[in-house]
Amino acid sequence: MKFNLVLFLILVICALGVVTSQHKARKLFVELQKEKGEARRLDVEWGQLQLEQSTWATPSRIERIASSDLHMKVPGPDKVRTVYLEHAGK
Repeated sequence: MKFNLVLFLILVICALGVVTSQHKARKLFVELQKEKGEARRLDVEWGQLQLEQSTWATPSRIERIASSDLHMKVPGPDKVRTVYLEHAGK
């Protein structure tokens, strides 16, 4: 009789352990799904930021801002100097 009672208590403890671990696994799975969703959202945002950066950094836009806002202009050929550097290994 006592042996059956001990086996029954072990069975109940094991059953509670299974239920607890399944509950934890479900909670972790839900958390994982949320994090995957957040990762997808951040990937989309990163793509949008890269697109925005490429739009802001177009050569035509930079040239337009340089000439209109900063009053810069391309120097004439007589103002351009070419400097040749030797390789450090020679």
